[in-house]
Amino acid sequence: MTLTTTAVLAPLLPFLGAVVGLLLGRRSPGFVRPLAVLPTLAAAVLTVAVAVGQGGGPATDVATRLTPTGSLPVDLALHVDGFAALIGVLVGVVATCVQIYSTAYLRDDPRYPSYAALVSLFTSAMLLVVYTGDLMVLLVGWEVMGICSYFLVGHYWETEAARAASLKAFLVTKLGDVPFLFGIFALAADAGTFRITGILGHVARDGLHHPTLIALLLLAGVAGKSAQFPLHTWLPDAMAGPTPVSALIHAATMVAAGVYVVARLLPVFAASAAALVVLAVMAAVTMVGSALAALAQDDIKRVLAYSTVGQLGYMTGALAVGDRGAAVFHLLSHGAFKALLFLGAGVIIHAAGTNSLAAMSRMGGLARRIPDAFWTVTVALLALAAIPPFAGFFSKEAVLGAAEHAATGHAAGIPGSAGWTVLVSGLLTALLTAAYATRLWLLTFRGTGPEAPDHGPQPRAMTAVLWVLFLPTVGFGLTATFLPAWFDGRSLTPTLTTSVLGTGVALVGGLITYAAWRHTSARATRTPLGVVAVAEDATPALAEELAIVTHPPAYGDAAGAPDPADPGRLLLGPLHRHAAAGFHLDAVYSALFVRPVRAAAELVRFLDRAVVDTYVSGAGTAPRWLGAAVRRAQTGNVQTYLGALLAGALVLGVAAVLVATGTGA
Repeated sequence: MTLTTTAVLAPLLPFLGAVVGLLLGRRSPGFVRPLAVLPTLAAAVLTVAVAVGQGGGPATDVATRLTPTGSLPVDLALHVDGFAALIGVLVGVVATCVQIYSTAYLRDDPRYPSYAALVSLFTSAMLLVVYTGDLMVLLVGWEVMGICSYFLVGHYWETEAARAASLKAFLVTKLGDVPFLFGIFALAADAGTFRITGILGHVARDGLHHPTLIALLLLAGVAGKSAQFPLHTWLPDAMAGPTPVSALIHAATMVAAGVYVVARLLPVFAASAAALVVLAVMAAVTMVGSALAALAQDDIKRVLAYSTVGQLGYMTGALAVGDRGAAVFHLLSHGAFKALLFLGAGVIIHAAGTNSLAAMSRMGGLARRIPDAFWTVTVALLALAAIPPFAGFFSKEAVLGAAEHAATGHAAGIPGSAGWTVLVSGLLTALLTAAYATRLWLLTFRGTGPEAPDHGPQPRAMTAVLWVLFLPTVGFGLTATFLPAWFDGRSLTPTLTTSVLGTGVALVGGLITYAAWRHTSARATRTPLGVVAVAEDATPALAEELAIVTHPPAYGDAAGAPDPADPGRLLLGPLHRHAAAGFHLDAVYSALFVRPVRAAAELVRFLDRAVVDTYVSGAGTAPRWLGAAVRRAQTGNVQTYLGALLAGALVLGVAAVLVATGTGA
């Protein structure tokens, strides 16, 4: 089997599995799980075969004309290079783990057949985005992922939180997709083709006429899909969906798509220094803001969601300084340990017995009951905090090293301001990341909350995939540094300066958080819970703080009092309540957009009813009255008709006499 055939079959198999699953899932429930797992597993094997066949060598680029359009042609194009091969493996492996995990996690869910089919379709769409060489075909996979996310996030549609979250995810991402579509059209019109290789060749030869405009239009779609500021607000709310869906969206599919597209089209962005500066600022705000928000969340899944936003900020920061190798390296590394963290969170929630105990402040006694999740999640958090020798250390240092390289003026064509912006914000985010990772570990596994009843051993299908993802979390960073051919030939070996700075601030962040936790725990043991809550929060903002729902009601209980041993409250101080609410960005959007649109809608409704309807009703009044008069004259009584005829004749006779008399006179 050739590499081309293998790459075509990889997205095709899960697509066929999704179609068959949607058609036959409810009629043949015994085939649902095989239809969910086997096509995705086969696709994962094929992606590995593609990666082995590609081997970091020259890109494979083949195409066939899809249809004549009369202007710019659309091709069924295949483009496989080192980046595409490795990301394809990530998508296949994580999707397979999610499907296997879901067979146990959603064992009793009546809508599991449609869920499994949508996950397969999601996987197929992302593999199409990864392997295609034509922007219009890429757009098809891009939009299919959007609709799949809508249905999967709203899987628990009975709850208000899930319905609102799915609608928000769809609308916010569509808000970015509209300028993204115009950016694709403008780029293709400028380059004369939708083929990515043709576009990059045109940029290298002749340049673009409007590079800044095109880059900013594309960047809007990337901000929506990859949850970057200011279009990131949908991602934390998307936690209302099943936990395996969160792992799929955050690790290997939807949010990775935006970063991958920028990496494929990086010369387009590099053609505009202004676009790179905008990308750097966007990455910096996203990194720091999301890390602060993660430090204030109480729901474990929302902490991980804001963590994803911040880590994607690292990737876009690497792209802003012109190093797509570092960006894709961190994308792959993050995909492994973030999938492990979300699936581990699912085991934790399952052990607690209900999603309502996803609040970390109410967890207790879990470490000894779920040893698989304890050890794997601990290592994944170390990777997230970029502690050596785990994968996150190598990939994050590659990003910081690229930023340092640009900041010192050694990156040709990259503004030094972009380098300094990414470097400083990256180091600050490294400190905050270690802080919220340490806080998550302390509250989850050493928390002082009530111990949930033991529900027995965790299903093997859920714990086994944790160890599968554990392997790349531990070893991928070590192996990837020896594969420069897969990453544009650039070395990914950490540099001394950024390694010392990055690891140093991470250790400081972890130690400060641990000290704050010890301090708050000591106070909690000396004072009853209720007294501590009042003593610490006896401020005018108490009611507002307790009213902030830091996790959707579908799987969190906002009625529980905050844990007095939470170091996040001590570290953030007055900033805590703002960070817990995502810095009120949703309230800003509501004031700027939602309320004016609703007011305009109310005005239109008033004008329609009070003005337009009045004229329409008035236009029909006169004919209605005339019709009523005529209707009353038609009584059906013969005597009445004869009387009217006689009266009419008399009137006509009298009129004739009068006329004749007047004429004679």
